[in-house]
Amino acid sequence: MKGKKHHTSPIPTKDPFIAAPSSGSILQLLICVGGIYASFLTWAVLQERITTTSYGPDKLIFRSPLVLNTVQSLFASITGYLYFHYTRRNPPPNKSRPATSIFPSRDVNLKLLLVSITQSLASPFGYASLKHIDYITFILAKSCKLLPVMFLHLTIFKKSYPFYKYAVVASVTAGVAVFTLYHPTSSTKKKGAETSSAWGLLLLGINLLFDGLTNSMQDHIFQTNPGIVSGPQMMTALNFLSSLLTTIYLLLSPFTNELGSASAFIKNHPRVLWDIIGFSACGALGQVFIFHTLATFGSLVLVTVTVTRKMVSMMLSVVMFGHRLSGMQWVGVGMVFGGIGAEAEMKRRGEVAKREAKKAMKEK
Repeated sequence: MKGKKHHTSPIPTKDPFIAAPSSGSILQLLICVGGIYASFLTWAVLQERITTTSYGPDKLIFRSPLVLNTVQSLFASITGYLYFHYTRRNPPPNKSRPATSIFPSRDVNLKLLLVSITQSLASPFGYASLKHIDYITFILAKSCKLLPVMFLHLTIFKKSYPFYKYAVVASVTAGVAVFTLYHPTSSTKKKGAETSSAWGLLLLGINLLFDGLTNSMQDHIFQTNPGIVSGPQMMTALNFLSSLLTTIYLLLSPFTNELGSASAFIKNHPRVLWDIIGFSACGALGQVFIFHTLATFGSLVLVTVTVTRKMVSMMLSVVMFGHRLSGMQWVGVGMVFGGIGAEAEMKRRGEVAKREAKKAMKEK
């Protein structure tokens, strides 16, 4: 889920409910692709508007990320619950009927709670980084979830990766660095801007680390509970737990008055409420399209759609919010999406090779 996200639920990669590419119709594919594009392009525009632009004559920016995250999680949990029950009655082709319970066992529930905690912790750091970096830098850095996942697997699980994945991470990291270093800034403001950008990238790095931990734990849950946990089930459970945790924190924490501040902001700037509702609804609906695409057409189709969607999101941000990029920044953009595109192509080749090997085994 994701795309949501960052911040929609990260997309699970080892869901036993996810099918290999199936014989879904062209119309279904067009609906899925159109749904992902429409949902997440609108979601991205609203996210940038809510978190980086001012509202009203007093020119104030909405600074309540936990409230935003809570509303989005609540929308996603309700939508996920409806989708979960739909998939129970209409399982994907060649798949057994999924489990009937959102929370299947104490062991799984505890793991889901831990994932919801890391998921809830990630978003505030991502939103805080937008005070110091622009939205395009944010999109670029968030475009390769492989970086934090690899870091955690290398340091904690001692897992090795093929060479091309290290090359992808190097390309994406270098691309983000080039994009940030060549950000057009006047000489008088350069030192302060560099300090602010460094702080923003640090916050974004923490966000990516929590994202990586969330993805790794999701994979672990799917691998250790085959046939017990499905994608729609996890979407519902994680978003419900996340909304519960953040609501409790907002209501009971003595360290923040974010709920009161958000209420006052919405009262004085009612337009932001509609933006928040639209943002949350688009994120929730987008997650459903993502899971349905995975279940019906497989991960390769989804990877292609999400990579191109992120590129279009970036271009839309440039056009709608007046960002100006230098020549070297476009080079950085090319390095990021070149690396991501190369990763997608290598995955495609690997999946094709696996399918051909299976076909050859059946023919023997």
